[in-house]
Amino acid sequence: MFTVEDRDRVRDRLLANAAADRSVVGTAFTGSYADGSGDRWSDTDIVLAVRGDLTTTLNRWTRWLYDELGAHHHWDLRAGPSAVRVFLLPGWIEIDLTFAPEHAFGPRGPQWRTVFGSTQPLQPFTPPDHNTLAGLVWHHALHAGICIRRGHRWQAEHWIGAIRDHVITLACLRLGHPTAHAKGAHLLPDELTAPLDSTLVRALTEPELHRALNASITVATDELGRTDPALAARLRPLFAELLDG
Repeated sequence: MFTVEDRDRVRDRLLANAAADRSVVGTAFTGSYADGSGDRWSDTDIVLAVRGDLTTTLNRWTRWLYDELGAHHHWDLRAGPSAVRVFLLPGWIEIDLTFAPEHAFGPRGPQWRTVFGSTQPLQPFTPPDHNTLAGLVWHHALHAGICIRRGHRWQAEHWIGAIRDHVITLACLRLGHPTAHAKGAHLLPDELTAPLDSTLVRALTEPELHRALNASITVATDELGRTDPALAARLRPLFAELLDG
């Protein structure tokens, strides 16, 4: 895998290319590198403020990353008016490049460090909706139970794992930790994370799937009870019916 020196050389080349590109009028680091929380494994997240046609600049940079930095693959995310292109470079160096119109160049959270250019005042990212997460918990529990009855064991395992993911997100949301992609999971106290071990599916057998679903429902109901006791009370008999049926 890459070394810190490899990654830093790539960062330097990206910044030099941005400074030389007339269509790029601003550059900023986001992610862990922006706030100093990164480590030797951290990837590189850069936002480029683009003047003019976004697609032209994005395509030009893509050719440059393949021709000059030896990119192996890329894929895209949409982020409002911006485009995020994720590149895989030699040595497993990941580069996340956001191409933002000038009016959309600015911080939406604390992980931002401007290199050059003028930022715009933007609305912060919206946190996950607690009610939606609660709905996904009972939805996934229902479908996990149905899949067990149908004998769709891999699909049941998928839904059970998804319940656990949402429990982690709910706990992070409640405690003010990062919620995306379990980035705050390591900050949760042991008394919250230890019970999650029992939610892991250890074999694709019907009894084991039932056991893991029961454990997932228990930790999910406990977490919901910390923020919405009335909802947790309404769901408990329904979950019991699901497990007994």
